[in-house]
Amino acid sequence: MAGVAGGACSSNVLFRSREVGNHGASMAQYNGLRPVVNKQMAPAGSKPSGSVSTPASKLRTVRAMVSQTVSAPKREKDPKKRVVITGMGLVSVFGSDIDAFYNKLLEGESGISLIDRFDASSFSVRFAGQIRDFSSKGYIDGKNDRRLDDCWRYCLVAGKRALVDANLGSEVLENMDRTRIGVLVGTGMGGLTAFSNGVESLVQKGYKKISPFFIPYSITNMGSALLAIDTGLMGPNYSISTACATANYCFYAAANHIRRGEADIMVAGGTEAAVMPTGVGGFIACRALSQRNEDPKKASRPWDKDRDGFVMGEGSGVLIMESLEHAMKRGANIIAEYLGGAATCDAHHMTDPRSDGLGVSTCIAKSLEDAGVSHEEVNYVNAHATSTLAGDLAEVNAIKKVFKDTSEIKMNGTKSMIGHGLGAAGGLEAIATIKAINTGWLHPTINQDNIELDVTIDTVPNVKKQHEVNVAISNSFGFGGHNSVVVFAPFTP
Repeated sequence: MAGVAGGACSSNVLFRSREVGNHGASMAQYNGLRPVVNKQMAPAGSKPSGSVSTPASKLRTVRAMVSQTVSAPKREKDPKKRVVITGMGLVSVFGSDIDAFYNKLLEGESGISLIDRFDASSFSVRFAGQIRDFSSKGYIDGKNDRRLDDCWRYCLVAGKRALVDANLGSEVLENMDRTRIGVLVGTGMGGLTAFSNGVESLVQKGYKKISPFFIPYSITNMGSALLAIDTGLMGPNYSISTACATANYCFYAAANHIRRGEADIMVAGGTEAAVMPTGVGGFIACRALSQRNEDPKKASRPWDKDRDGFVMGEGSGVLIMESLEHAMKRGANIIAEYLGGAATCDAHHMTDPRSDGLGVSTCIAKSLEDAGVSHEEVNYVNAHATSTLAGDLAEVNAIKKVFKDTSEIKMNGTKSMIGHGLGAAGGLEAIATIKAINTGWLHPTINQDNIELDVTIDTVPNVKKQHEVNVAISNSFGFGGHNSVVVFAPFTP
């Protein structure tokens, strides 16, 4: 849900048309990051209404109901349809090593700093979760490495590291049926630097000076394509682009390929590299970003009363998803289990949240139904939590609408330390969620100095906490009203 997301892809920027003077002209009216007035979500414990009216430009009635569990839920038992995680790979502001990444999170270290990739001195926002000292050595050959947009470089390194982590290196893959292994790595923005450079060449020098790589390295499917080309994986291959909900959509779709018997293994996740002039400038124009230039490390502060917008991040997070039957046959190390997921749409507004929060609460309920778990089994939420005024509270209210008793639930915001990775956010946060399951430690939500009174769920403020995760959900929402939730748990045979 865009507004509930509160994230990049949910700045809660409102574009409403209205009449101006006697001319009837239409103009864009910005509401920036301020909460929507007179749009309160149903209080916790209230029953969902069967009919909801939305104040969109054309009034319409939407009929929907949050699914209610009628009988005891049952988890999938068929080893061909159970989906397990056998490998993980990432590129992040804290490097490309999984353990180092999570240890930094546990320490509560901020990866946010002033931008030095380009001259941002004239920008009203001059900081981000910028990746530095990135190396693709051993993963991409030098010639291609120089040509590629960072979005695809991050994807290739994270994807190949995930394959190695799953003991699916090149020598192993050569002896496998690669028509049964697919790739589904999405991105919200695509090759933004390649696109920007192509447009600049056209404007300044003419079309003959446009690089032949302009189109291929700009389009959003190229991450999945390049990873398959390099590894010979011939199964289902495409990308999904649903703004900041992208990676979770990819996990959900990838798991369904396995459940339907179309693939044994799927390489799935998200990638993004938008910390560049067009990306930063675009989100400044949306009035989505924090402007705390004097103290960047304190800028991303989900649920804190002094939050003023999200902080841009970048990177890639990729999981190896595999049928339990196939993983057992090859003796794979099983890290965790993917139990289920869901995707819904607010069908309401480009960036404005639904006033009733129905899109998000329905998505959470549907994900639990798909996973075969009861509401009471969930005790950890990796929240979308982007540090925007309206979005953070709306997400909390949606969670409270589904989980009537939140006393045993802990909830944290990874973005408080690494910023908002846009299309990669769900991938990086899925890895953080699985590491929480494996280690029994939840990373803190940092910069929790003055938490909103309505946030009654434990946000793991400022200091890590030990917590045995039973079932975890990870939320991601994006522009367009896209909502996505995925469910993970410790693996039990």
